[in-house]
Amino acid sequence: MTIRRALLSVTDRTGLAELADFLAARGVELIASGGTRRHLAAAGVETVELADWTGSPECLDGRVKTLHPKVFGGILADPARHAADLALLDLPLIDLVVVNLYRFRETAAAGGPAGAVVEAIDIGGPSLLRAAAKNHARVAVLCRVADYAAFMAAFDAGGGDVGEAMRRRLAAAAFAHTRDYDTAVAAWAAARAEAAADAPGAPAAGAAVGGIALGEPLMTLRYGENPHQGGALHPWLTDRLPFRQLGGAELSYNNLTDLGAALDLVLDLDGPAAAVIKHGNPCGVGFGADIGAALAAAWSSDPVSAYGSVIALSHPADEAVAAALAKKFVEVLVAPGYLPAARERLLGKKKLRLLELPDPRAWLAPARLRSVGPLLLVQDADRGFAPPAAWTHGAGPEPDAAVLAELERAWRVVKHVKSNAVLLWRADRLLGAGAGQTSRVDSCRIAVAKARELGHETAGAVAASDAFFPFPDGIEILAAAGARAVVQPGGSIRDAEVLARAGELGVTVMLTGRRHFRH
Repeated sequence: MTIRRALLSVTDRTGLAELADFLAARGVELIASGGTRRHLAAAGVETVELADWTGSPECLDGRVKTLHPKVFGGILADPARHAADLALLDLPLIDLVVVNLYRFRETAAAGGPAGAVVEAIDIGGPSLLRAAAKNHARVAVLCRVADYAAFMAAFDAGGGDVGEAMRRRLAAAAFAHTRDYDTAVAAWAAARAEAAADAPGAPAAGAAVGGIALGEPLMTLRYGENPHQGGALHPWLTDRLPFRQLGGAELSYNNLTDLGAALDLVLDLDGPAAAVIKHGNPCGVGFGADIGAALAAAWSSDPVSAYGSVIALSHPADEAVAAALAKKFVEVLVAPGYLPAARERLLGKKKLRLLELPDPRAWLAPARLRSVGPLLLVQDADRGFAPPAAWTHGAGPEPDAAVLAELERAWRVVKHVKSNAVLLWRADRLLGAGAGQTSRVDSCRIAVAKARELGHETAGAVAASDAFFPFPDGIEILAAAGARAVVQPGGSIRDAEVLARAGELGVTVMLTGRRHFRH
């Protein structure tokens, strides 16, 4: 869609003059609201005053200026579907919307009077962004200065049409921008309501966590990580629980975090497989010809730590699973389903929270969120693995197919152990893991000590490390324990030294080229 008319109304005017000059030079009609127009006039860029274009002056001290049918009709119109209305109402099409929002966060953070903060709540801006993003099949929307350069390059490359892929990306950014803006406004409003509720004689405030309004929870928890902390489970990408609870006590905050770790791990394994999770880390992982055998292998990894654990199964639970857990204390068991006899027997364990997740894919999410102080960290989900065929043989004897298969299983599991992460693996089960240590050599020592403490034979095992070995000492500890092969991403400035030492010790090292930190 060729861009012929643009609406500009911005608070942050960084780079605006350059963008407007670029558009004007290419014949794009520029419509601008008051302050934006004055800024561009000072920069020598001619624009049409928005109030003149709509025939409706700004009013209410600037609270109403872009909220006009001519503006929103021009943005939201589909020329094919709405030709009659466009002609009848004289609605010229708007092809580009350049808008960023009032500085609400900065105003609220400055701690000024509530009235000033209220005036910094943008109404027209978010509406314009959402309208343009909704109609991205035809309209391009710019809300981030950082996107201006790419937009201009795409404009020239497409002869005035930035292309569907660019419009989709810009629309996604606009929706994310308004979401984050509204979240900040809601948090401020909830904090004010909470403060008012604390005042003597004030009515009870609505539900909020730490002053953040999150809407209605899917589940209110007895408490958070500790009894003095509140907790709740809220919707994000779905408005309903993807699992069903068949029996047992209500789920706790810690149950849910371990449930997430267990399902994330099982979804990365080719079954039948079982994962036993304790405090966010796998203490047992096993494979088998059937799900009962997989659970037996996983439980044998570390029967002591498995007490009070959360277990995820890749396949429906059968009678072998029910028999194996009959006299064991497990907090949560989740599986795609339960055979009737197994279900009946497991429901008899009153303390066991029994969950059914018929479609494990419903647990997948494209991103991960974590709060840090007053901020929210967002990252893409860590999906995918480099296949063994793409690994590099770094040192030691060439591995055969059996060794590569063991290494691949170890590599898929170590991704789910908290960094620094090192584990020992043999055949179908985890032997021992060093998790969450401040040095990789400590993780190596713990993995070996754990395996030996539990009576596992470490000679002939394989090992995996979620990130590179910065020094040869970690490889030396694993080699002394009898590890015959190690898989790691590589990338250390001392790779040559580490690999040379592995070669001297006769240890095979395979390099994946991709690390899997889990902090």
